[in-house]
Amino acid sequence: MKPGSVSLNAVRPVLVLSVLARAAEITVAHETSWKIADIRALADRWYKPEDIGASISSGSFHTLGMVMAPCSLRSASEIANGVTSTLPTRAADVVLKERRRLVRMLRETPLHLGHLRTLTTLAEIGAILAPPVPAFYARPETLDDMIGHMLGRVVDMFDIETGTVKRWKDDA
Repeated sequence: MKPGSVSLNAVRPVLVLSVLARAAEITVAHETSWKIADIRALADRWYKPEDIGASISSGSFHTLGMVMAPCSLRSASEIANGVTSTLPTRAADVVLKERRRLVRMLRETPLHLGHLRTLTTLAEIGAILAPPVPAFYARPETLDDMIGHMLGRVVDMFDIETGTVKRWKDDA
């Protein structure tokens, strides 16, 4: 997706909070044309990854949940084992302990048995695993169409309608 092609207006009045791990910032620089400022502009509130005292690190700060996109297997392992070292993993741990939705969009592939065990642990403790897999039934014409549909499906998990998901319908 290109900077500016993402619109969060469909999810308003939901407050969008954001925190990027250092590795995510490096990935953004290598794999996209986005600038960190572009991503920050999408959020209502922005946190530094080392700000372990931020509001989102407390269960008393009410949220609908959290999406980790993309989420590395390192972060997955920290969350699965309850040993968190950064704000993103601490906030994810809090979401799970408060029985809120944690949706993880796994980044790596292929996976070995150790990865699968980590993912199984995450699923067992309540995380939703949502690998970014394109839905070809939506007949996407562009990469942005694929990404929009996929992200719309993730936001669906919080009962928020974005208008970006082509819904499956019966022919009858």
